[in-house]
Amino acid sequence: MLARIEVGDTDETLLDGGPKGAAAARERLCVATRTVRPIDEMIRFVAGPDGRVVPDIKRKLPGRGAWVTAARGPLVTAIKQGAFKRAFKGKATAEAGLADDTERLLERAVLDALAIAHKAGTVVAGYTKVETALTSGAAIGLVRARDASPDGVRKVDALAARRPAAADRPLPIICSFESVELDLALARTNVIHAALLPGRASEAVLGRWRMLEMFRTGGPDPRGDRQMAVNPARD
Repeated sequence: MLARIEVGDTDETLLDGGPKGAAAARERLCVATRTVRPIDEMIRFVAGPDGRVVPDIKRKLPGRGAWVTAARGPLVTAIKQGAFKRAFKGKATAEAGLADDTERLLERAVLDALAIAHKAGTVVAGYTKVETALTSGAAIGLVRARDASPDGVRKVDALAARRPAAADRPLPIICSFESVELDLALARTNVIHAALLPGRASEAVLGRWRMLEMFRTGGPDPRGDRQMAVNPARD
């Protein structure tokens, strides 16, 4: 059960002690909902030198930070109700576009992690390599271009359904990006389907993607993995 802090509690509880403390913490107080949550379900924000509030996706920016549940709704509430101004004692300004900026940074974080995983050798792209990863049971996740053709989607989904332990282990499917975005991340052309192989780099991709999906859909998936619905392809 989530603990709720009453509005009258001291504002000293709203800020962390800086990036080192943020990295060590397991839970933080959401300045919007006043509930205590695991940090994996939250986003850290700091006030820059000009007083503008910015998201600290990687939790490394200097200064004391305020935390918000990783969903657009609570962030919009924090902006509208002046939660950041209270947290930073009137020394910060949260602009109206902060939610959109945060989503773009979360998207960028997934693509950056995907590029790192590619360099680490834990991403394979192309139908044949994806087929091998699925049929061998090695794949721990799929990456699918948002503009993938329906026929290609059906083929890959059929392979995924027949993979070892398919019934026991839902396979995360990342379909948040266009092919051109995946091309840039994986340094190759016409990336439509890719598979994530076991490794820390691939786990980082999935972790950042889950954060993006939490932000977009309103909250954490209780299973930890989200089986994404197939997006219709463009003509």
